[in-house]
This record gives sequence, C-alpha cells and structure tokens, in this order.
Amino acid sequence: MSRSTSLTHIALQKFKRNFWGVFSFCFLVICVLTAIFAYALAPDNTENANQMHLSIHSKPPGFEVTMLTIPSEVETQSAFSRFFFGRKSAATEIPISDYKLESQHISITEYTLDGTQGLQKEYELSQFPEATALEDIPKQYIKTQKFLLGTDKYGRDLLSRMLIGIRISLAIGFVAVFISLVIGITLGAIAGYFGGKVDAAIMWIINVTWSIPTLLLVIAITLALGKGFWQVFIAVGLTMWVEVARVVRGQVMGVKEMQYVTAARALGYDHFRIITKHILPNAMAPVIIISAANFAGAILIESGLSFLGIGAQPPMPSWGGIIKDHYAYIILGKPYLAIIPGVAIMSLVTAFMLIGNAMRDALDVKN
Repeated sequence: MSRSTSLTHIALQKFKRNFWGVFSFCFLVICVLTAIFAYALAPDNTENANQMHLSIHSKPPGFEVTMLTIPSEVETQSAFSRFFFGRKSAATEIPISDYKLESQHISITEYTLDGTQGLQKEYELSQFPEATALEDIPKQYIKTQKFLLGTDKYGRDLLSRMLIGIRISLAIGFVAVFISLVIGITLGAIAGYFGGKVDAAIMWIINVTWSIPTLLLVIAITLALGKGFWQVFIAVGLTMWVEVARVVRGQVMGVKEMQYVTAARALGYDHFRIITKHILPNAMAPVIIISAANFAGAILIESGLSFLGIGAQPPMPSWGGIIKDHYAYIILGKPYLAIIPGVAIMSLVTAFMLIGNAMRDALDVKN
C-alpha cells in the first residue's frame, strides 16, 4: 500500500471514530437528499410552494382544514421540470368549513379565522372536469389538509417552504465555496510559488480585500449586480477567497522548498506542472478544513442578506427571508414562525463546523 493511500486510510479511520463528525456528515447527507427531492417531499409542490390561503394564515403546527380545489387549465410541463422546479398550477384552493351538494352545483361555506359564518359560494359541476356526477366532487376535489409546521402569515404551508428553502442554503454554500476555491487557490499558489513582486502585488490585493467588512462588501457587490438568486452566489463567493488564498500561499511557501520539488525543477518540469502535480496535492489539507468553515459562513451571509431583503427575492423561499417575514411574531405570541427557520440555519451551520473540526483532527499528523 502506498504512503498516500495509508495516510488517507488513517485519516478516514480517525474521522470514523469522531462521533460528532460522523453524525454531522449523516445529517448533511439527509439535507442534500431533502434538497434534491424537495418538491417530491413537500405537501405543497407548486412552484416555490407559493399557494396562499389568507383565511388560514399564521396557524399553529398540526392545523387541519378542509380544502376545495377548483381546477383550471395549466400549460404542459415535463416530469423533469415538475420534479426540480415544482408544479406550475393555476388551480385555486379554498379552505372551507362546510359544503352541500345541490342540483348541478356544490354550495360551500368558506373558512374564517374567528369561527363566524363565512361567505357562501356555489360552483357548477362543469367547473370540475374529472367529475362525471355531483357525488364525485367531494371524492376528487375536497380533501382534509394538515399543516405539520403550521402556516405562515400568507397562509402558505411552512413545511413546504422550509423544505424548498434548504436548496438556497446548500446551493449558496456549494457555489460560493467553489468560486472562493478557484480564485483563492490560483492566487495563493502563484503568490507562494513565485514570491517577490508577484507575491507583493497579490498580497496587496488580499490585504485590501481583507480590510473591508465581509457583509458590507457582499452588500456592495449585490447592489452593483442587482438583487437576485445568482447575484448573491457570486457576491458571497467573491468575498470568501481571501482566507483560502492566505492559507494556500503559506502552504505553498513551505512545500516548494521540499526536495521533491527541487528534483522536479532539475528534471525541467514547467511551473504549471510543478504547482499542480507536486505542490498543491501536498498543501490541500488546511484548504479542505477552511472550506467547511466557509460553507457555514456562506449560509449565514445568505441568510443575513435575505433578512435584509437583498438576497433571494420573493416568492422564492429562503430561510433568512422566512425569518424576515415573521420576526415580529416572536412578541406576538407565535414565535415558532421565526424560531423554526432559525433552528434550521443553526443546525446546518453547526453541522458544517463540526465536520470541519472532525477533518482537522483526522488530518492532523501529530495525533
């Protein structure tokens, strides 16, 4: 067995012995699977889980209501689009407290928050295309809907919004860390390997960027690029490369003095091959650890931006946006509307930090 394989095996065994590291890894695997199958798992699988029912807003977890669905024509949608982007539905859902079947139409009483008599409306049999008889309407178009986490202030299913919102948090982490790694590793490797004026110029850029508060820089970039989903990804990624570049620079400066690098130069290998084949593979352990911390940082920054209203824009669900919509409810007797997404953000960030600590211990050759 080669040395590299032996070291990898040892590190893996040390990681497996770390309970919190393994627990966090399993938790993140569940989160990733949840993000992939979000619309399949969400009770409200419409696009962005944006089905509003104002008459049942801010209801507690476990709330149940009878729902009448009024169908309408929808555009043709592929199974792939429905799975990843939700169902484009123009159907109208009406919470009801009672209904009666009468000749050629159904009479319903709308649900009200205070329990008083709601509005009464009538719908003809022709409005339900799949119902051949009046008795088919209750079977196919009336159902009891349960909201496991309750509803938000617009009457949307909070569980569905949370499930789909996890995509934003994980996506911002992956994209931001990828951008930061590409820029940070490139500039850090160049600065550490060549030194001199090249190192001085890159370090000046690093120090200037480092001196600007991260959140302010992200806000400035976001405002320059515009509010939106992808703009936040780019903005966060462009602010997280500094730490990566500093760590890579320090690692490269130490590794480039090793004998095998000197031997590679003597054999006439070009700088690109020496950096990519001989130096970076032996300098990546700290980068892997810092990437986990950056992932957690990216999730927090995105949540902060969404809370400020310059992150993911409505109706796209974002955990930070959900907190923004409901933080006032903490003192209005319904704190769960803000606590649930807050706990979700805390859990996801903590998992990445614990994985980073576990990887640090596993890759530490002194232990």
